Amino acid sequence: MDEIKYELDWSGQRPDVEFEDSGSRITVPFDPERIDVVTRNPTVALLLSRVKRGQLDLAPDFQRYAGIWNDVNQSKLIESLLLRIPLPTFYAAEGVDGDDDYWSVVDGIQRLTAISRFMIPDAVALEPLRLKGLGYLGQLNGLRFDELPNRLKTRLEETEVVLHLIRKTTPEEVKFNIFARINTGGMPLSAQELRHALIPGRGRELLAQLAEAPSFLNATSRSVGTSRMADREMVLRFIAFYLSDPSEYRSQDFDGFLRDAMRVVNGLPESRVEQVRDAFSAAMVAARSIFDKHAFRKQKSGTDWRHPINKALFETVAVNLATRSPEQVEELVRRRAEVNQAMIELMADPDFDRAVSVSTGDVAKVRLRFARVDDVLSEFEGIA
Repeated sequence: MDEIKYELDWSGQRPDVEFEDSGSRITVPFDPERIDVVTRNPTVALLLSRVKRGQLDLAPDFQRYAGIWNDVNQSKLIESLLLRIPLPTFYAAEGVDGDDDYWSVVDGIQRLTAISRFMIPDAVALEPLRLKGLGYLGQLNGLRFDELPNRLKTRLEETEVVLHLIRKTTPEEVKFNIFARINTGGMPLSAQELRHALIPGRGRELLAQLAEAPSFLNATSRSVGTSRMADREMVLRFIAFYLSDPSEYRSQDFDGFLRDAMRVVNGLPESRVEQVRDAFSAAMVAARSIFDKHAFRKQKSGTDWRHPINKALFETVAVNLATRSPEQVEELVRRRAEVNQAMIELMADPDFDRAVSVSTGDVAKVRLRFARVDDVLSEFEGIA
């Protein structure tokens, strides 16, 4: 059996998703003079004032994917500030979403969330934090911020932190490349974690909702990890190709293609969003009905062993199913044994296997895999 590489989550565990080489690289030359990174030393009070004015994005649902801190973890961070222990460096991007005064935090979300929850809980719609589990300042256990002595409140507010800010003039592709090198919890941020942090808007909510939809969870056998947002990336890939024509795909930067798709989603009218929801749900139900436990996974002749989820297969099969009529899908379900056998034969083709395994963002490989899966489905959908 060929060796299969898997993605890893934040804990180093192996979810049931095949590792992918999209082949995405920086392909467009850029002017190094436009790379502008400045180091600032804002006080905690200044950062919190930005949070209150909506000028600093904490990506409110991001922290739970990296393992949300409990009350003791958050309290110990506050204790570190009170003890004047320097915090790790923060990283943020300027000018995200077209607002020059808007900062999007990429590394430091957990820390800023903890500080905000303790000092300005109403501004972030969180339950006020009462300190607990403190090791050196045990006398403060049980206290909220407003119950601290004034000198300690001042100490917190006037604490300076180190923040590296990537200015808006830095080319986007380079900005993402810089942030991708940041290690958080010992692992570099995933591409989708970066998109989530740096491209705010309704797309975040839509991806989250579809990734939590029962139809998606059932079609994937609940095997797609959430801690690195692999589930959201798969949803985004479906949307990106569903809203475009795969046969016309021509991007030399697959990651850029997905970033553009997130922005497109942010601008979709509600009617189009509902159409995307319906198409996604229908595709998930169809995939499960046709392929059962092997949906979006490579299949090999002579074995019933279940391979991990393959992202390229996911987008290809799902979009091809979403663009078919209910009658066509019904016929595919009826002839599912034949469809599965045809897919097994297709996956034995070296060209197709490479198209879903190596440099999956390559133009020729994207077009090939979509066309070949379309050919297979067309053979059994009852269309003359």
